[in-house]
Amino acid sequence: MKPLILASQSPRRKQLLKQVHVPFSIEASLVEEEMNNEEAPGDLVISLAKQKAEEVYSRFSHAIVLGADTIVVVDDHVLGKPKDEYDAKEMLQRLSGRAHQVYTGVYIVSKEKHVSFFEVSDVKFYSLEEDEIDAYVRSGEPADKAGAYGIQGIGATLVESIKGDYFSIVGLPIAKVVRALKEFEIEGYPQT
Repeated sequence: MKPLILASQSPRRKQLLKQVHVPFSIEASLVEEEMNNEEAPGDLVISLAKQKAEEVYSRFSHAIVLGADTIVVVDDHVLGKPKDEYDAKEMLQRLSGRAHQVYTGVYIVSKEKHVSFFEVSDVKFYSLEEDEIDAYVRSGEPADKAGAYGIQGIGATLVESIKGDYFSIVGLPIAKVVRALKEFEIEGYPQT
């Protein structure tokens, strides 16, 4: 039995793991993420999740480490977190009235094995007025979110429809994660 470490400071990922009673601690990854935009989006998010998990695992090799990353893709263009308010406005204008894909990659590693996968969901935005975008950006919510929005917050008002896993859009496909964690023996977590 080993402890589980979440290689993320994301309050959303933390909340989702707590919601399903998985015992874990948090260690932020110190890695400077390297994005290879030549990779297919699914491969890219797994690569980003792996970079985070492997860096934390290099410091805590006695544990099981869970890394995750989320990107937004529109017109084959990857939208990460906005650099500033101007960048956030540009992203939201690009998403306005359109469908896009949200990819979340997961990488779980221990001494014995690793598991990786990604989930993709389709999200369609309402057509957004400029003042609506400005007000949302002023709220501060877009600052640390892929695609400059958070579906679990005020950003929910921008979304016309989704097809796929809501929790993956939030940042962690929790049902798939719990199933993947069954392959590992986590301290304090009942095995089935």
